[in-house]
Amino acid sequence: MAAVIERVDSLEQTLQDFIRSVGDEFRKLYNSQRQTEAELRLFKDEMGAFKDEMLVFKDESRRQQRQMNKKWGEISNKLGTLVEDLVAPSLPRVIEERLNEHAYDLMVRLKRQLPDGRVKEFDALVITPECACLNSTKATLRIADIDSFVADIAAFRSFFPEHDALPLVGILASLAVEKSVLAYAEKQGFLVLAVGDELMEIKNRPDFEPKHW
Repeated sequence: MAAVIERVDSLEQTLQDFIRSVGDEFRKLYNSQRQTEAELRLFKDEMGAFKDEMLVFKDESRRQQRQMNKKWGEISNKLGTLVEDLVAPSLPRVIEERLNEHAYDLMVRLKRQLPDGRVKEFDALVITPECACLNSTKATLRIADIDSFVADIAAFRSFFPEHDALPLVGILASLAVEKSVLAYAEKQGFLVLAVGDELMEIKNRPDFEPKHW
């Protein structure tokens, strides 16, 4: 009988030790989980703050890029190289983005004289497999410049008949464009560019479709 009691006491002690051990492990696991959750919350807070800082940095970088492009445009305008410095390098990208056309020929400052003595100069011309894109660039774009460009579009084929087979798309470019001027240019069917994040950017509405002349 004494042996049985001793074995029962031993089992009880073993059970208590097991319960105590499980409790210790549970507390460790619970504390570890709480610590992990706290670390996760801290990590999320730090990532949120980092994301906010990156957004501020991105906005500031974009603002500085726009300012630099604008200053560059003003300098180029004073030097008379606005077309060569800002507009012409942007035209192939703009045409691919908006018209989904690959530009394989870019010409700047085209000038031609007809046998009757008439002379015409165009700022830039881009040729793609499906169309020809004629550009007129002004430091400050005005309504009168848009009307003049309509006349240039009409005269273009007389001076460059080798491009008669291709429809013509008009692209106006300027350092900045007022809303009323942009609206008038869209009414005439022209794409409009102004200084932006990537040298020149499209100012037309996203759903605007340029006229093919």
